[in-house]
Amino acid sequence: MSNTLTYVTPKLLANGLLALRENAIMSRLVNRDYENEGRKRGNVIDIPVPSAIAARAVTPAVTVAANVDSSPTEVAVTLDQWYEAPFQLSDNDALTAFDDFQNMQAGEAVKALVNTIDDHIWGKHTGAYSIVGAAGTTPFATNITLAASARTLLNKNLCPPGDRRGVLDPSAEGNFLVSSPILNANERGDQGAVINGTIGRKLGVDWYMDQNLSTFTPGTAWVTNWTFAGIGTLGVYTISALCTTSGTVLVGDIFSYNGQQYVITTAATAVTATALSLTVYPALVAAVVSGDTMLVQAASAYTVNLMFHRNAFAFVSRPLLDSADGLGSEIMAGVDPISGIAMRLERSRQYKQTTYSYDALWGSKCVRPEFVAKIMG
Repeated sequence: MSNTLTYVTPKLLANGLLALRENAIMSRLVNRDYENEGRKRGNVIDIPVPSAIAARAVTPAVTVAANVDSSPTEVAVTLDQWYEAPFQLSDNDALTAFDDFQNMQAGEAVKALVNTIDDHIWGKHTGAYSIVGAAGTTPFATNITLAASARTLLNKNLCPPGDRRGVLDPSAEGNFLVSSPILNANERGDQGAVINGTIGRKLGVDWYMDQNLSTFTPGTAWVTNWTFAGIGTLGVYTISALCTTSGTVLVGDIFSYNGQQYVITTAATAVTATALSLTVYPALVAAVVSGDTMLVQAASAYTVNLMFHRNAFAFVSRPLLDSADGLGSEIMAGVDPISGIAMRLERSRQYKQTTYSYDALWGSKCVRPEFVAKIMG
């Protein structure tokens, strides 16, 4: 298939026009400490999660006190995302294309891969259960109280105070930026907002803007409050709910009970006035009583802005083969300077044309849901 080149103005491209790039920030803010593991064979990387240890009183005695077993767990990150962004150039195109055509298309290919990775990491928010704000209402229109509320949820979940990040969509970031404590130098302590147009580090959080943040639409049955259809004991992950409406229940739907928020971890289909078994996270922090209300936290679509600790999400990419000796292709590996993501370019000769393909292999997961708070917009 031939490329259509005539509609692009060569004069504009002569000025070095670059591909428009979203501020795909997520891969730079999450835990990438296991990248070296990604170089080894196997497609699953196990991320260790420590188990809690209880302190106990010391009682001097003739014998040593009984040992206490530790039960750390592991969260598996599967390298199952392999994407490419190709473009081709026929021999005729090579003669008629403007000089910067290959560079321009290369920029678009890298942009496509980086944005796909950004979306994939962001999409892991469905594992988080802490949420503030109102669906469909852009936050920070009058104040930055919701940022403090999200921070409070992280604190209650014992999230470490360092390495916290905030990622906002352009509308939320615009509101945040012009709020008085952020815009006014006498309140924020510097002129970053006025001069650089950046929020910077505020409320113990490093703030960033990302145009790739999108909306999450709750399940069609998750529009009204439900009730518990049975007794749920402390520490269990499965509950029985009496459906108020029919439709879908999705991973990422959130409800609260007695002030504690929970997220649905397995999708299900609901039928009105019928009991439905649901899996949730975290485990019930208190026993529930049949007939008590499950408060739906978001009944309509909302933009997912995030506040999280670096270790909440893990991202692992794997460098692919950087040579193809004797196979008729030229392969070069490289790192995108903006996102820091490793990828490769394969140049292969075909019938009267040359194909250029950028590709990358990666996996990501929400490893510590406790360390994430969603700010609805």
